[in-house]
Amino acid sequence: MSGSLTSIYDTVSYALYLHGKAITQLQEQASTGNRVNRGSDSPSDAYRILSLNSQENSLGSFQENVTELIGNLEISSTIIADMASELANTRTLLTQVVGGIHDTEGRKRIADKLNDTLEQLVSLANTKNASQYLFGGDNTAAAPYTVVQEDGQIIEVAYRGSEEARRVDVAPGLDIEAYSVGDDIFRVDERQDPVFLGETGAAAGTGTSNVRGDIWLTVDHDGTNYRLSIDDGATFVTVPAGGDPNQAVTDSRTGRVLYIDTTGIHNTGAELVRIPGTYDVFSTLISLRDLLLNERGVPQQELLDYVDQSVAAVEEVRHLLVQAEVSTGSKVGFLHTLKSNLEDMQFGTQDETTHLQEADISQVAIDLSRREILYQMSLSVAGKLMSTSLLDFIE
Repeated sequence: MSGSLTSIYDTVSYALYLHGKAITQLQEQASTGNRVNRGSDSPSDAYRILSLNSQENSLGSFQENVTELIGNLEISSTIIADMASELANTRTLLTQVVGGIHDTEGRKRIADKLNDTLEQLVSLANTKNASQYLFGGDNTAAAPYTVVQEDGQIIEVAYRGSEEARRVDVAPGLDIEAYSVGDDIFRVDERQDPVFLGETGAAAGTGTSNVRGDIWLTVDHDGTNYRLSIDDGATFVTVPAGGDPNQAVTDSRTGRVLYIDTTGIHNTGAELVRIPGTYDVFSTLISLRDLLLNERGVPQQELLDYVDQSVAAVEEVRHLLVQAEVSTGSKVGFLHTLKSNLEDMQFGTQDETTHLQEADISQVAIDLSRREILYQMSLSVAGKLMSTSLLDFIE
């Protein structure tokens, strides 16, 4: 009999334990509102919920990156548009100069205006957003452009930023250029053959020159041979008798080389050499400013011809900026669409997490009431089963 009582006791205890455990779980679900409060409640659902939470956090990080990137690109686009507008105004002024509207003093005033524009554009190129430079590529801690000044005027603007753009992850497996390389935006890189605009007889050599923008070629004669310089007379190269179809002339200041066909040289003087496809925003303005100041004493008609030729350089860099503005605007539009898609994905993730995790409170209430009734019934049955008297033993 004792064996039977022990078995009954164990069975009843275990049944009451299961009912109590179920009631405790239902009460916890009712108080927290969650169906899954720990991994043991539903291992498969708990694993899926953890995965969804991780995905939601990742999507949130991507959205933050996209929001920051949109802000950077919108500021960059505005800056590029302002610079393109300034170059359009510069082109208008140059057209007036070529048309003979301005005298010497008028040209000097325009040169001063170009100098102010140059300083403004350098400042724009060194714009920071959230303490990071926008046009320094991967190096956002230092100003991308440095200047060299002489007598209060900028005579050289050099790019010191990174040659690699900084990219930011904006979606799984997708990154976008966040901080652009200024040298890619503000300088054309489609080199063409040099164009000689003067009357010295010099022409383009057969080698590939690496000078950029506008170069002043000085040709003089030492009594025996012609001599050439592209660094304002700091150094000269002597032309051999009969000339050389590919004479290398080096700028001692920059180390860059211009290859010249000297076989046709027949006159001395200073002439402007243009290298289309190599202009940048800053050196173009510097060259135009110096041209209008005319410290070399170029005859007026020749000067106007040079200015007329330089309009093409302004248009070249302005066109580059317009392309950059369009490209940046396209990125902004794409990112706005991407941000909306990420928000939809995050909402879907949250909705699935809610579906898996949240409890149906009405069903929980029904189950809890049912379990409590079963628990009370189990207690009642257990009480009757366990109420053993001496008569039971005698029988």
